[in-house]
Amino acid sequence: MCDAFLSYLKSQGKSENTVKTYRRNISLYYGWCKDSFGKEPDRLYRSNVLDYISYMKNIKHYNPRSVNNFLSALHCLNAFSIENGTQTEEAVLKADFMKVQLQYASPCTVRKEDVEAFRQSLLEGGSKRDYAIVTLYAYTGIRRSECVRLKMEDVDLTAREIRVVGKGDKYRLVYLNDKTVHAIREYLKVRRPYSPYLFSSRQGQMLSASRVNQIFNKYSDTITPKTLRHYFCSNALENGYSIHEVANQAGHSNIQTTLLYSNPSAREMKEKANRL
Repeated sequence: MCDAFLSYLKSQGKSENTVKTYRRNISLYYGWCKDSFGKEPDRLYRSNVLDYISYMKNIKHYNPRSVNNFLSALHCLNAFSIENGTQTEEAVLKADFMKVQLQYASPCTVRKEDVEAFRQSLLEGGSKRDYAIVTLYAYTGIRRSECVRLKMEDVDLTAREIRVVGKGDKYRLVYLNDKTVHAIREYLKVRRPYSPYLFSSRQGQMLSASRVNQIFNKYSDTITPKTLRHYFCSNALENGYSIHEVANQAGHSNIQTTLLYSNPSAREMKEKANRL
């Protein structure tokens, strides 16, 4: 993938994770082209894209969201190619995207007792760093990528706030509760002082996404960083936060995303269904 296209994605406000996903999805598309035609085409062709859509739907049986994710990557590549003059044809149309019914149930799948039991397991596990990480996720709703990129200069425990770099390199202030402040302060007593990152590896480097996943997988088969992000949004609304306050804390660019958490959970809807 050319550096110019990756720079183009970043200029469009795409997060690092989105850039990686687009890069992978486009590589898979060109892999399909090579398997199908014996070579990678020099540009996007409308007929190839239509064949690929048919392949995703009828051969791979991808769900509509997955198909749309691949199309989003190709649509961006198409826009970049037209902008830099390497092609003029619009090969991916808005009409190609599959219609998906919006989710109604809240994405939150865990209860407060589940989260507190998980935190207690981490506490008893003995790692103050891992306990602080999990507590931060549960009570701020920050993303995994935002957490590992936190630097010491971004943290102000006296003011009870952290400065977070979110999607599109947008900064926002996130406020901390007592549980989070106490967990971080205890961790700072044993933290290695030579790393600029709040949470670092033994070598003082930024924690990798895989290392964070290992921390969670060690203590739970169901709770992940994203699970705790969902929990924070739902829990905050239940405890008096407004929709806009949760959107600000979680870094939602679209208020509709936040509104989902005001809906009943799938568990509650199933319980209601059983009463019919």
